[in-house]
Amino acid sequence: MENTEITVGVVTYNSADFVEETLESVANQRHPLIHLVVSDDGSTDRTLEIIDRWIALDRVRCRFLSIELVTVPKNTGVSANCNRVIEASKTDWIKFIAGDDVLLPNCLVDNLEFVQNNRNVLVVFSQVKVYQDAFLEKRYLRTTPGNFPNNLFHPAYSARTQFEILLESDRIHFTPSYFFNRKIHRQVGGYDPENKLVEDYPMWLKLTQAGIRLYYFHKPTVGYRVHRHATNNTGEVLFKPSVINSYLVRAKYAHPHLHWLQVKQENWAYRISKFFLARKWMDPNPLNRFFYRWCTVFGNPFFWMNVFRKRVFHGR
Repeated sequence: MENTEITVGVVTYNSADFVEETLESVANQRHPLIHLVVSDDGSTDRTLEIIDRWIALDRVRCRFLSIELVTVPKNTGVSANCNRVIEASKTDWIKFIAGDDVLLPNCLVDNLEFVQNNRNVLVVFSQVKVYQDAFLEKRYLRTTPGNFPNNLFHPAYSARTQFEILLESDRIHFTPSYFFNRKIHRQVGGYDPENKLVEDYPMWLKLTQAGIRLYYFHKPTVGYRVHRHATNNTGEVLFKPSVINSYLVRAKYAHPHLHWLQVKQENWAYRISKFFLARKWMDPNPLNRFFYRWCTVFGNPFFWMNVFRKRVFHGR
């Protein structure tokens, strides 16, 4: 598929420290036919200045089939930002990358090869190499996922089975590797702009519920950066805001399909989390950790009823 044109969408928000490295990783792809779309979500730092300077370079303009910079006057959230990339795309196949991560040099070639060899694929994931602060060998942390095929992408699983597994929890912690055909987003209505911080989990549920199977190949294609400026980084706390955000997303997308005991179990844990947060009991000291764990799990009556239900009726 050397003649296949691909859109790489770089989504940015206050990415000044890293965005040039991200853009260079796109320019350094071994696949030649790339349309570049950069969508900035109202950055207040120097992100746009750095992007403007980079895309004005002669070597950059010669590298891409087209370059488009999409901007908005204020921050709208990552879901809306992803939708803008899709709307601006000129090709069937799209690769997202955040403005603080990088594409490994063979990313697009590897994805296209997999798609070519598996004609029914519309959505594909792969491994992600995780680094601390910088993409240097000494900063390498791990490659995820480590296990395959004994995970969500087992060849025997249908889209319906994947949907049922994802209802229990989000099993995809390597979202940066996501490569997809844009028609699937039209089919399921795109990302939900109401979810400003959690764009991916609702999409996996929408896709699998619509009968679109998620595929995977076991090779690293993306570098993911863990750093203190990340939007989900709040320092050392008892639990991160994502606990609250994830519950709200699950309440909207997963709970309507779950047994009422599972819903009650999660609702109990959510209320306890809100209770701790309201009282600012967020210091992750041993006493708080023990108390929080006891309240959300061991002291959660719906947890034990749900365990009993699963063992009696489902044998697990």
